Amino acid sequence: MLRVRPDGSVRVTVPRRGSLKEAREFAGRNVAWIEKQLERVAARAARKEQEWKLGSEILLRGELLRIEPCGDNFVRVGTEVIPAASDLRSAISAHFRRLAAREMEPRVVELASLHGLVVRRVTIRNQRSRWGSCSRRATISLNWRLIQAPAHVRDYLILHELMHLREMNHSARFWRQVEAVCPEYQAAEKWLREHAELLR
Repeated sequence: MLRVRPDGSVRVTVPRRGSLKEAREFAGRNVAWIEKQLERVAARAARKEQEWKLGSEILLRGELLRIEPCGDNFVRVGTEVIPAASDLRSAISAHFRRLAAREMEPRVVELASLHGLVVRRVTIRNQRSRWGSCSRRATISLNWRLIQAPAHVRDYLILHELMHLREMNHSARFWRQVEAVCPEYQAAEKWLREHAELLR
């Protein structure tokens, strides 16, 4: 697996029986993709410090919505009404994180139960370089920014982490587990790639 990290470094995950030579060759065959991802990282870094203000457009549940005034001391993003603050980015991010906990934690439990899995703990975090993780102690951690993605994308990422309870790796067997519970997972991955810059 090939990944460009937010700091611009490139990571190649080598399968258990793979070699360093094969990893280098794989990276070499994907130079154009790496360059495109590095451009996105640079654009994202430039946008990262961009202020959120009235009129800014941000994603919520897969919809691009405008931050609008709502009365004297509130702003509205879609149907969400949020107390206004001098730093709208912090206020809206905090609201979205609470929203993510309210919506995604029960969804993790629901999907785990549906597939006969037991989750001991769910946490919503402010992860910078990953969408989620699964520990050997059956703790599922999710990035709060997933509240900005459509439901089918959130479900895919939850199922992805849940399947690590069966396979603690990214082997072919793991991906078969993912595909069995989420046949459209590649479309969800495509959406994430195409909208990564807006999930900020």
